[in-house]
Amino acid sequence: MTQPDLSDRYDPVAVEDYRQQARDFLEKAKRYLAEDDLHQASEKGWGAAAWMAKAVAVVYRWEYTEHAEFGVVLNNASDLSGNNRLLELRGIAYGLHKNYYFRKRFLSPRSIAHDIDRMAELLDILEPLTTPANEQATD
Repeated sequence: MTQPDLSDRYDPVAVEDYRQQARDFLEKAKRYLAEDDLHQASEKGWGAAAWMAKAVAVVYRWEYTEHAEFGVVLNNASDLSGNNRLLELRGIAYGLHKNYYFRKRFLSPRSIAHDIDRMAELLDILEPLTTPANEQATD
């Protein structure tokens, strides 16, 4: 993968909005899970992952206008960071999104709780990529 041209400044307000919304969705996912609203818990877990990926996409100017591009952004982020864990977490995020379309009787609160925890991990891995390396503070 070639490095993107970052000579033009990205929109830091949009990036921060996406980052904050991702964290908000993650907290809502946990609340919905506690309320046994498994569909909304799953969808908010997916939303958390999707919105942090959008923040990264804005920084690196990767296309992300539909759900199908989430996987491309995660692949690119994995290549950029060298973190193959993103490839595994990508599938877990898609699984949460698919849960929305299943009847509740087929959903597992334990499994959804596990997957929401994995989305917290995904956010933690992606968040450093929301600040380009040339703008990160040095010690």
